[in-house]
Amino acid sequence: MKTVILGVTGSIAAYKAADIANNLVKLGYNVHVVMTKAGAAFITPLTMQAISKNRVFVDVLQEDSPDRIIHVNLPQSADLLLIAPATANIIAKIATGIADDMLSSMVLATPDIPKIIAPAMNVRMYENTATMENIKTLKNRGWAIIEPREARLVCGYVGKGALAEVSDILSRVSEALR
Repeated sequence: MKTVILGVTGSIAAYKAADIANNLVKLGYNVHVVMTKAGAAFITPLTMQAISKNRVFVDVLQEDSPDRIIHVNLPQSADLLLIAPATANIIAKIATGIADDMLSSMVLATPDIPKIIAPAMNVRMYENTATMENIKTLKNRGWAIIEPREARLVCGYVGKGALAEVSDILSRVSEALR
């Protein structure tokens, strides 16, 4: 059974992470969810735990066993890392090597496995030069980027920034794990 780490960040699209996790489990993947604190404010870790049937990790200091460092050890057994939705914040952290929470710390400890990121944010944030440069940096480091959709966003703007369709995300994961 292939193992997928699903990173969930603080975007309104976080509710779609439950659908992503549920479908990944149905496809036969072992799903481990890692959330930022902002992601956990949008959708509860309990929801993600019930769907994934695995403990959900939010706090980098949440270490239950002295012989296992979660943010280092968990990615060593993963076959793929997916961050969906990915905010401008997590994209910037990954691009610059900042590791100040469970998810960003885990990213730095992840070995050479497929890494996929699905941005979701306001169109102005997405099109900002800093975000574009950070995405380019991730692409240059081998990350696959699932482009956001153009749509009416929750903020009222119309433009590119809506999370890609769940079906497209699932297809990219399955393709990467073949």
